[in-house]
Amino acid sequence: MKKLTILYGTETGNAELLALDAGKHAEEQGLEADVRGMDQISLEELTDVRRLLVFCSTWGDGEQPDNAQDLFDAVSACESDTFSGLNYGVLALGDTAFDLFCESGKEWDAVFEEKGAHRLVDRMDCDTDYEDDAVYWTENSISQMKTVE
Repeated sequence: MKKLTILYGTETGNAELLALDAGKHAEEQGLEADVRGMDQISLEELTDVRRLLVFCSTWGDGEQPDNAQDLFDAVSACESDTFSGLNYGVLALGDTAFDLFCESGKEWDAVFEEKGAHRLVDRMDCDTDYEDDAVYWTENSISQMKTVE
């Protein structure tokens, strides 16, 4: 069974709920889902992942959520080809009332690309009314992840 790792960075729980829903959908689609907070995976474990979906909210003034900051810093410090075997997608949560809309998700998308990962699914930036967009992106992303060997 193909494994899909689903990570979430959250302050209020919205990204976590979306990640848990994605895990259920992935299991229904025949994938083995591993859903975790970004503070529940080590950098070493992450370098072995082949299929990854990231659900990340933006906190404060464009900052990473508390549970995501350490992993983001660790990934940022990696060599440029560290994630060359990784296929990923990012769903970013934010609020267009703030200047740095979805900044955390944008940063995750950029850092994985910079470190050699393959963006399998385009990033989706979601405003406060995100439910329908998130469902669409999640279903499409899981379908794409199923194609990765």
